[in-house]
Amino acid sequence: MSSSQPSVSIVVPVRNEADNIAPLIEEITAALDGRWAYEIIYVNDGSTDATGERLAAIMKQCGNLRQLRHARSGGQSAAVRSGVRAARGTIVATLDGDGQNNPAFLPDLIAAVEKGANVGLAAGQRVGRKDTGFKKFQSRVANKVRNAILKDGTRDTGCGLKAFRREVFLMMPYFDGLHRFLPALMRREGFDIAYVDVIDRPRHSGVSNYGFFDRLWIGIMDLAGVWWLIRRKKPTPEVTEVNA
Repeated sequence: MSSSQPSVSIVVPVRNEADNIAPLIEEITAALDGRWAYEIIYVNDGSTDATGERLAAIMKQCGNLRQLRHARSGGQSAAVRSGVRAARGTIVATLDGDGQNNPAFLPDLIAAVEKGANVGLAAGQRVGRKDTGFKKFQSRVANKVRNAILKDGTRDTGCGLKAFRREVFLMMPYFDGLHRFLPALMRREGFDIAYVDVIDRPRHSGVSNYGFFDRLWIGIMDLAGVWWLIRRKKPTPEVTEVNA
């Protein structure tokens, strides 16, 4: 991995993913080495297993690997935000820490942001999903409802594989669940979205940390809140400085 100032930061939120740490870091390195100066930021979201120790051991050999730790779990959006705020790259890419997101697609996402003058976000859209039938069903329903209300033109906002401009992300109003509404909020700020089809795969190890019923009602409230934000957005007037 390069030790120079990174142009790209890879942010990986994790909670209790000890056995998935080393394989995923190896894949990220294989995908990016020689292409960008980059750093990998793992945000340890209050893990109670050996996640922190595994990261600390790998950090001794990988100078571009950083670990941020939440004293208690704050959720995926909080972990992503912590990573983005600490990032040194102008472009940030994210992926889930369970191994379902293949790092081989990171270069396509990063390049889509670099090449698009007005692209604020490159979003992965999963094909061939490896989740259970119920989880795929709930995702389809949630995506259809969200798209019908927000009209964000995105069929899959739940995919962890994303790349975006750091400064644009930090412009967004923060709330828990933000990561699921990035396309709508990017469009609200006047930026374009690029889409990249990505192949889903089973997680390397362990079980999901996120359920359905524990976030259903929160998701409905978030959807209403984002709808309100979009409705309240007015076109930004053109600004010119007047000299004396």
